[in-house]
Amino acid sequence: MPIYKKVNKDFFKIWTPNMAYIPGFFAADGYMTKNKKGAHFWNIQITDKELLEQIKTIIGSEHKISVRVGTEREKILYRLQIGSKEMFSDLLSLGFRQGKTKSLVVPEVPAKYFRDFVRGYFDGDGCVWMGYVHRNRPKKSLALMTVFTSCSSDFLAEICRRLRLFSIFKGTLRKGKGNFYRLNYSIISSLKLYDFMYNHPILDSSDIFLDRKKVTFEKFIKMRP
Repeated sequence: MPIYKKVNKDFFKIWTPNMAYIPGFFAADGYMTKNKKGAHFWNIQITDKELLEQIKTIIGSEHKISVRVGTEREKILYRLQIGSKEMFSDLLSLGFRQGKTKSLVVPEVPAKYFRDFVRGYFDGDGCVWMGYVHRNRPKKSLALMTVFTSCSSDFLAEICRRLRLFSIFKGTLRKGKGNFYRLNYSIISSLKLYDFMYNHPILDSSDIFLDRKKVTFEKFIKMRP
């Protein structure tokens, strides 16, 4: 049986770095449901159990993390399902909806915490790649690319617009081969994104992020001529 833990009203509006990160991550890997009895749930389902445990701790949840086998190469999936009408309502007020894939919006996150929201979304539906290009030329080049993915072009366009307010320019929005879009940033803008997401005064050891993605940026910085 799930544990229904009472939470404060406007739980998701008490902004902190972590409470901006979680809606960002939820925008990528979360969903909302209501059952026939009228119970309200919000869910996060991912392959990274350690990160889900961190999210569970931050929100003070006593709910169990369930384990499922995914269809894609039979990956193990971990799901945290929270039964709370109050938190469900907070997510609605932030602009999230059931079946949010194509109707995704960027919440009105305070500017101070927008970097944390972006980091959360990046950890869910973003990637960073580094490697050599122009291998057939006399001198190959080390490259870096950061990509945000979504089924909503409007969502990515708004992320791009708001990042420009922080002097992160040259984002390129393209349609993917499937039913999704990509927002791409090349070397200079990717390095600015790295500083934006990870190197700022309010980020400390208690704040969460996927270390493997941060490490890719840092590996490029060390290898860069």
